[in-house]
Order: sequence, then C-alpha cells, then structure tokens
Amino acid sequence: MGKVYFSSARARKWKYDDSMPGKLDRLLKEINLSKYFEPKEWVAVKTHFGSEGAHRIVRPVFLRKVVNALKSLGAKPFVTDTVRIKGLDYLEVANHNGINHLSVGAPVVLADGLYGNDNIMVKAGDILGEIAVASLIYDVPAMVVCSHVKGHIQAGYGGAIKNVAMGGVSSSHRECGWKCGRGAMHTVGEGKLIWDKNKCEYCYQCMEICPLESIEFKDEAFNYNVEDCWRCGRCTRVCPSGALLLPSDNERFMRALAEGAMAVLSTFKKRKVIYINFLTEIQPECDCMPVADVPVIQDKGIFISDDIVSIEQASVDMLLKSYPLPESASDEKEIVKGEDIFYKLNQKPYWIQIEEAERLGLGSRKYELVEI
Repeated sequence: MGKVYFSSARARKWKYDDSMPGKLDRLLKEINLSKYFEPKEWVAVKTHFGSEGAHRIVRPVFLRKVVNALKSLGAKPFVTDTVRIKGLDYLEVANHNGINHLSVGAPVVLADGLYGNDNIMVKAGDILGEIAVASLIYDVPAMVVCSHVKGHIQAGYGGAIKNVAMGGVSSSHRECGWKCGRGAMHTVGEGKLIWDKNKCEYCYQCMEICPLESIEFKDEAFNYNVEDCWRCGRCTRVCPSGALLLPSDNERFMRALAEGAMAVLSTFKKRKVIYINFLTEIQPECDCMPVADVPVIQDKGIFISDDIVSIEQASVDMLLKSYPLPESASDEKEIVKGEDIFYKLNQKPYWIQIEEAERLGLGSRKYELVEI
C-alpha cells in the first residue's frame, strides 16, 4: 500500500502557509526528500514545457519550490523534458511559458538532445519490446516527476504514468525511428496515416500543426514524409471532418503506456523517484496541443508520493468525485456530477494504464491518503 500526501487548492486563511506554494513547501517537507536524494546528487525535475498557445502547465512557481527544496539538501537539480517539437523551438516555448533558468532557479535542458534522438534502448514489455529512453533520464540517478493532471485525446487521463512514459521516451531513434520511440505507443502495425479525400475540407490544419513540417498538399492530395513522421497523432486530432486516421488500439495503448513507464523507471534504483501530481487548471486536452481550453474541473490541489500507481489512483478517485464546470467542454457534453468526466470527454478506458502499471509491479492501487 502506497502513502499519498495531499493538500487542497482551497485557501481558507489569508496567510502564505495556506497558499498552494506554501502547501507545496509543507508537502515536500512531509515526504522528507532526504530519504530519496543525496547531497551533490544530480536530480531531474521532469515536467512538460507546454506548447505555443498551451499555457496551463505546472507553473514555474511550483517548479522553483521543488528546485529550492532539492537545493536545500545540497542536491543539484535541473528541469527537463523530451523533445515534442523541434528542440530549439521547444526551448523557446518553455521560455515563453515562463520556464527558464531565472524563473525555476535551475538549468532547463532537453533530456534527449536538440534533435530528440539522443537515447538508449531499454527493455520494456510484451507490446513495446524495447523503447528509446532519453539518455539524460537514463543516466541521471534521481528524479522528481511533476505532472499536470488533465485529459488526453488518446490516454483519456494524463498524469504521472503518461508523463514518465511518453515524456521519458524519445519521439525517434537514430536507426529504427518512431518504431522505437513514443510513436510505438501511439499506434499499431505500420501506423500509416489514412487520408479520405472525400471527407477532406482542405483547411490545412493538419499541415500547420505538424511538429516536423512533414505534411504537404500537392494537387489537392495529402502527402507526408513517412520516414520522418513521429506518429504523434496531432494531425488526426485537429482534422475537423475526420479525413485523417492513425490506426490505434485503446487497450493496447494503455498497456503500452504502463510498459513505457516501467522501462523508464527501470533505469533508476529503488526510492530514487518521487511524484507530484498537480490537479490544477484541469483541461480536456494534453499540454502538447496549440491551445489550452478552459478547465473542465475545479482546481483540487496537489498530491505527492513515491508510488506512481498510488498517486495516479488517488488523483483519479478525487476527479471521479468532482463536479463538471459550467461553460466548459464538460458542459457542452452535458456531463453531470457522478459521471466519469474524463471518460465522457474522451471515451478512452484510461484506468487500464493504472491497472497495468500495478500488474507490472510499479506500485499499488491501494493507498493511504494523508491530508496536509
């Protein structure tokens, strides 16, 4: 059984200790970071930098609190993520979203290099076989995983498991390309995009959102670079008419997420990784999209644990008890209290990723909740 610490987002007193940064300070003290991290030890603070237009990420003020807590032990933290778009562009996005050395108090680096192919193959499970783990995450001895909890078009729910699996794995490998990277989680088989000319509205949103600029239209025909494509699925998500399809399997994807997380975590010794889930600005989409919609659920608070399965189950359990917010995507889909908001929004069996992570031995869905 895992132990999960929680602080509510509600501020009931006009004092710093009741603010969310103040509560994060107390959570970091409660979990006792000295049990996990050593003086002079390099520690990766893994987060998501967001996208141009997607600003509802883990705020820099919280990242700085984590960095400062690690520094107080004498550890040497840095803030990191893997390449989601071209590396230099992604660092600019991080800076625009407020994540830089000055704001977080530590270096901000890309875990798999500027080209996103600096990685090491690691054994995974039956679905993935092997997967390309970012070399910096592979090499670093310790990690704090700061996850923004939100919906996800393919995972349904995105928290620590998705952050570790898709964020600790590169998009591509130098030799085997997307098939060894996170594209192997996104799709099945050859994963070739299917275009239906009769449905296409020629709005070119797919071309505009492609992070590799690999899509083009010639003579009103859809074309893309099959070799360069990361199979991220952004193009299919934004297509308003359903003219693009990337073959996938929901259950397989959820199990692959758990396998990816297992592969990444296998590169760390026991008790060298802790997890912080931020249930704030909970939007229906991933932070990799070019917009951030209004929250679908009210801010709930912050969880912290050394058990990835327990913290995910605790987060989901809280979300299942939450009210859908008016004037949001929840409202548009006429979701009411008592319904599973994330499932109703995205129609994905997201709980499979948590169940599979437990089956693989990554933690326990049974947990003790300690409110701070």
